[in-house]
Amino acid sequence: MIKRDDMTFSMKEYERRLSELRSRMKERLLDAVIITDPGNILYLTDYQTTGYSYFQAIVVPIEGEPVMVTRKLEESNVFARTWVEKTSPYEDTGDAIQTLFDCLKDMNILDKHIAFERNSYFFPAYQQARLHSAFGDRFIYDCYGIVEQSRLCKSKEEIEVLKKAAKATEAGMKAGIAACKPGVSENEIAAEISAAMFKAGGEFPAVMPYVTTGPRTMIGHATWEGRKLKEGEHAFLEVGGCYRRYHTAMMRTVVCGELSDSMYKAQEVMKRALGAVHEYFRPGLTVSDANAIVRDIIMDNDIGATLCTRAGYSLGIAFPPSWDEGSIISLNPGDFRPLQEGMVFHVIPWMWGIDGDKTAGISDTIQITKDGCKSFFKTDRDFTVVKSK
Repeated sequence: MIKRDDMTFSMKEYERRLSELRSRMKERLLDAVIITDPGNILYLTDYQTTGYSYFQAIVVPIEGEPVMVTRKLEESNVFARTWVEKTSPYEDTGDAIQTLFDCLKDMNILDKHIAFERNSYFFPAYQQARLHSAFGDRFIYDCYGIVEQSRLCKSKEEIEVLKKAAKATEAGMKAGIAACKPGVSENEIAAEISAAMFKAGGEFPAVMPYVTTGPRTMIGHATWEGRKLKEGEHAFLEVGGCYRRYHTAMMRTVVCGELSDSMYKAQEVMKRALGAVHEYFRPGLTVSDANAIVRDIIMDNDIGATLCTRAGYSLGIAFPPSWDEGSIISLNPGDFRPLQEGMVFHVIPWMWGIDGDKTAGISDTIQITKDGCKSFFKTDRDFTVVKSK
């Protein structure tokens, strides 16, 4: 392990993360794990790249030095960013899985208890099949979730990085709101959001901002498509700011013209839901109850709207195609894990189908504290109303 002081976190932080992983490996009687999820690799080493169309993995033995298996071009990221000393690169025309297998052989662990992340997006089925073929009669275990257990709760150092992401989120949202006027296109709004995020120190996010106007707000996860905002319509904005691959996110709504009774009701319902979040979310509350607190308030409306998704999800490290850690933990019914200090959530009491044809949102990114929760933002939660001249 190279001792360095120019990574996102302190060496002490990375040493803790590696130690926790090895403690779980010991509990599972594993001699080595093959980690292929980009977020998990970054969490352990500070390694990042946009080149995940090529196979990449870090092999972590229970003892000794981890080895990074990566495309030759991406090897430069290992040396530039991480504490990892050993690499096993392959050429563009090389065989990534054979390189991995040879790496395991060189580490003298082929006959040991080895596990890999079976559910990793970035270890596709055809490559997993090749790995099993290479192993032959040797059994290979599944260690999906072994790193994520540490990622559930953010350390104090991670919270400080998330605060930097929050500055980018807020800057982008403020610029987007200011750009929303009749005659302005969704592209122009998105451009203002993006420029402001990056000027505020934000880095390229896992997902660019969601910008929809008028009837397009009913389309889930739609990006900008050039439509111009009209008088009497509204814009639905969702911004995810990023710093060192850590994200925070926020939804806001802008109304051009008068605030209708139904849109005012929607605003107040969502504000009430977020108020309940800040009143009741704390360590010990179950995930299922956290979901119910938000969902019950949103669903009790007379404007035809619904909360058609989970009530929130974990935020932290993210790579495309999503800015969330929802696979680690999401606010859904039936999950009886307790909230813990250090957990971070994007709570999304948005309302889909107001009057049957409008979607609006007000959301918050919060951290669970010792005895409650706290927002990363200071931005006003009311809808922004742009009055006609």
